[in-house]
Amino acid sequence: MEKLNSIITDRIKIHRESHIKDCRIITLDRHHHANGNLTAVNNGIDLPFNIQRTFYIYDVPGGAERGGHSHYTCHEFIIAISGSFDVTIDDGTEQQTYTLNRPYQGLLVVPGIWRTLQNFSSGSVCLALASHHYDEDDYVRDYGNFLKLKTDPIGQPEE
Repeated sequence: MEKLNSIITDRIKIHRESHIKDCRIITLDRHHHANGNLTAVNNGIDLPFNIQRTFYIYDVPGGAERGGHSHYTCHEFIIAISGSFDVTIDDGTEQQTYTLNRPYQGLLVVPGIWRTLQNFSSGSVCLALASHHYDEDDYVRDYGNFLKLKTDPIGQPEE
């Protein structure tokens, strides 16, 4: 029980201390070639975490949103591999929207930040590089619970 309380306390602390200023655009090295450009992401070098999971989102219907959650421990690096889309990040107090439209730039989103992806252009592809394997228990999917984590130093949000 003590270990569980420690985990809950750590999760609340991460959410309470995270701020949108902890998120940032990272520009990756571009290598220009006559027969096409190349951008690489080197594990443990280009990002402030080791990549444990990679996934991509595509064929998003017009007007649809993705994301709509925060993570307790997982960092994500979000890239528009093709096309464009907006990412709105929210720390419970402030919001900021980034338009991603370059395959050599991405947005680092730290744990404890709510993210929503919207305004996908036709044919866009979103690549996400994550610091952790998929774990449903790492997600906060209810915005009210997210706000409670930001303000409640004792309780655990109800799931």
